[in-house]
Amino acid sequence: MAIDPQSGAGFGGGKVAWTVPAGWKRIDTVDLHTEGEPLRVILAGFPDLEGDTVLERRRTAREEHDALRRALMWEPRGHPDMYGCLVMPPVTREADFSVLFLHNEGYSTMCGHGIIGVTKLAVESGWVGVKAGEPVDSADAANGGGAGGASERVRVSIDTPAGLVRATAGVADGRVGSVRFLNVASFVAALDRRVEVEGLGTVSYDLAFGGAFYAYVDAEALGLSLAPPSADEIIAAGKRIKDAVADSDAALLAHPEDADLGFLYGTVFTGPAERTGRHSRHVCVFADGELDRSPTGTAVSGRLAILYCRGEVAVGEEIVIESILGSRFTGRIANATSVGGRSAVVPEVGGRAYVTGRHQFVLDPEDPWREGFLVR
Repeated sequence: MAIDPQSGAGFGGGKVAWTVPAGWKRIDTVDLHTEGEPLRVILAGFPDLEGDTVLERRRTAREEHDALRRALMWEPRGHPDMYGCLVMPPVTREADFSVLFLHNEGYSTMCGHGIIGVTKLAVESGWVGVKAGEPVDSADAANGGGAGGASERVRVSIDTPAGLVRATAGVADGRVGSVRFLNVASFVAALDRRVEVEGLGTVSYDLAFGGAFYAYVDAEALGLSLAPPSADEIIAAGKRIKDAVADSDAALLAHPEDADLGFLYGTVFTGPAERTGRHSRHVCVFADGELDRSPTGTAVSGRLAILYCRGEVAVGEEIVIESILGSRFTGRIANATSVGGRSAVVPEVGGRAYVTGRHQFVLDPEDPWREGFLVR
């Protein structure tokens, strides 16, 4: 017999009367996925983080509250590929709020799928409002969420560890269709590098920053299929390449404006798209062997910088990149710029997100595994 969610009645007239005991930690979240990649948005129950910048708050989270990250990202509440987003007050005057991204290993500096997901939630939850009097152009109409296309657009400005990110959501009938965002300045760190990788031999790669640093590798050159049955092989190769590049090219991973951004986040395998009208396929292995189900917004940003540097994509030209699932992000170079004296681009990335549930997690103080665990 089903349980009535309002009264709790069920099972022959009995009630489910369990309540959270006093003193237990409670954490409220809304879960989404963006083009297949999970996102757990933490709304309440996480301690306030000290710091005047998001990077400072990131350090506070890592040094003082990392047990909560593990509890929410790891089993039994999460899994090795879980991803999270903590919503916090803004740190700049332009922003509506700030975010800190969490994963199985630590804290990201920027996340495209996270921006798309939290923007959808912010708009549909009413955290931010429609800017009255703004015209709807064709690009916004394409972001719409109904048969009639977008009737409104909502601009959302978000402070991230990597800097301010500006998103636009197309809204129809109160629902967000898709979201596009202008990312932080993205640039190439090196092209046509080579590194010796155990079990793979000599691997050629490009190195670029799109909110985080990635090594970009041609999957076909390694005989690697970018399809779900090859996930274990992809993860193993991605971790080996990441470690080898981080060891051999540490000097190239210095960010020109902030030392906290200077680390290799993952490996991006590129290959031909499986569907017509798409530019290519991305499969990103990041953190401690997480495999992104989406095309990875920050990796799309870095790839646009590479393609621009090679003269293969022009300012204003839009491409579509697909994921291991066949889901898609659009990518466009909004304009050329510079960062720390080096040539860079401002990428615009777009995609869709969907709510999957809301949760109130609790931490039983007597549970020996309350802080989480991973079995891989």
